[in-house]
Amino acid sequence: MFFSSSNLVKSLTSSTSQGNWFAGKFRNLKSRSKWSLYASRVEPYSTNGADRSYEGVAAVDGELLWSGRWWARPIDARKQIFCNRSLNMKSIDAIGFDMDYTLAQYKPETFESLAYVGTIQKLVHNLNYPSELLQWKFDWRFMVRGLVLDKRRGCILKMDRHKYVKVAYHGFRELSRDDRQAMYGNTLSRESYDEPDYALIDTLFSLAEAYLFMQLVDFKDAFPDKMPSGAYDYSQLYKDVRSAVDLCHRDGTLKQAVANDPSKYINEDPLIIPMLKMLKQSGRKLFLVTNSLWDYTHVVMNFLCGKCGTEGGVPRDDEWLSYFDVVVTGSAKPTFFMDGNRTPLFEVDISTGMLQNTDSGVPMAQIGGVGLEGVVLPNATVKKAHRVFQGGSVAHLHNLLSIEASSQVLYVGDHIYGDILRSKKELGWRTMLVVPELAAELDVLHQTMTIRKEISELRTQRDDLEDSLLRLEWCLRHENHTDEDQQRLEQEVAHLRKENAIVREQHRQGQRECHHLFHKTWGQLMKTGYQNSRFSHQVERFACLYTSHVTNLCYYSPNKSYRTTEDFMPHELQGDRR
Repeated sequence: MFFSSSNLVKSLTSSTSQGNWFAGKFRNLKSRSKWSLYASRVEPYSTNGADRSYEGVAAVDGELLWSGRWWARPIDARKQIFCNRSLNMKSIDAIGFDMDYTLAQYKPETFESLAYVGTIQKLVHNLNYPSELLQWKFDWRFMVRGLVLDKRRGCILKMDRHKYVKVAYHGFRELSRDDRQAMYGNTLSRESYDEPDYALIDTLFSLAEAYLFMQLVDFKDAFPDKMPSGAYDYSQLYKDVRSAVDLCHRDGTLKQAVANDPSKYINEDPLIIPMLKMLKQSGRKLFLVTNSLWDYTHVVMNFLCGKCGTEGGVPRDDEWLSYFDVVVTGSAKPTFFMDGNRTPLFEVDISTGMLQNTDSGVPMAQIGGVGLEGVVLPNATVKKAHRVFQGGSVAHLHNLLSIEASSQVLYVGDHIYGDILRSKKELGWRTMLVVPELAAELDVLHQTMTIRKEISELRTQRDDLEDSLLRLEWCLRHENHTDEDQQRLEQEVAHLRKENAIVREQHRQGQRECHHLFHKTWGQLMKTGYQNSRFSHQVERFACLYTSHVTNLCYYSPNKSYRTTEDFMPHELQGDRR
């Protein structure tokens, strides 16, 4: 008795299904799904703060409701905190936050565009790139985190957790599977995909510079004679982009623009203050560690706490400092977390911004400060309880907070390497990663549940067909048969080959369509095909907790015990297939 899938073949080869089965499925999905990324214009990632339309309100008029009747409702998936390593919050004595992209969620359509334009201006005016670059446009939706930039070859790669390159672009030209294999698969030793030949696109701020690098690669390929004399290879292009970005930071171009109009570049989040109040009332010590300097930090934190300045109607002040026990600005992370760091710690006079306790005893300006000329800074009055510092190291922080064990600290940040890896690996702190892209990804996961199940069933059918085909081909080659059996086997093999080709194509088409629903270029953030993506693998390894917004902490008790889900190996997922 030989395997036959005649019913499957009939369903796939009928006039209404051949080549159109999955297309129809995905057309129906797009027509009925209000969350689909490219059907309803939900953006690749959202940095908006608390959305009061979500099921289960966290706060109303600044009052926390997690302990009220709303808390009994299931928490919207987009607002949940997910656990990789079990964490009992009762063991946490101090909770720390990064500011940029953690407490302050920047608007990609304005802030990343600002960074892009500023970088191009530095390339043209400081590094002698052609002026036509000034006409270029930035598509902030194109890039995603978790990619790898190949400096030598001018490529951007998406890979899975095993470092298999699944998607690759040279400039904006997608590489075929054969090209990818020739470039990244046919080597005697495996690539590490680390510095100095590769760069990791692992922060939201790096998306604009990666996009610009892709544009420069295409420009160099098309017009090599227009490049400046030093830009002789793709690696130099990347160095120049990084130099231009550093110039933007050094002269304060970006932060001056943000400080002048915070609401243009930063999302408001009405849950920031309720969250901080809740954590303080629970008895935790709170601290802020940011690479930004005091003047900029003061402006941003006032904005986040609803103080927009005199022109905005509410004067800025230093009230936000009352929510923190210690604030460290200009921390120079990740060096701040490293053992043996001997950077001096200076206390900041919050009324003047000057650094105290210098060697000479004379106050001095902020180290590395660029000034915010023309910006009306918040009023600040020196209070003993306001402990603001610049520089220093984690040893200073532990001393200031009277931390006895590193496991008593939970640190919340957005940067896997700058915030999460170092704080966890070097110190043993517990960690929570903020992944703004997660909210949009969860929307699409919910809306594609049926489609993904059908794709999974097709994959099972494809595997069964291939196994049957291999078995019959083996029988034909290695076993003796009568002429009648030989003819019957050959017919069955031909039939299975046809079935297999149809199912394989439908499976590929379904995967491709589903891939495009998450992101038209890079697909699902946390997956590469059926494997976890490199980014997902890092989140799993280095973040004890992860969530889409920092204020999702408002939806949980500050004493909650977060428990991880059960890990499964492939053999445990077989169920009753025996």
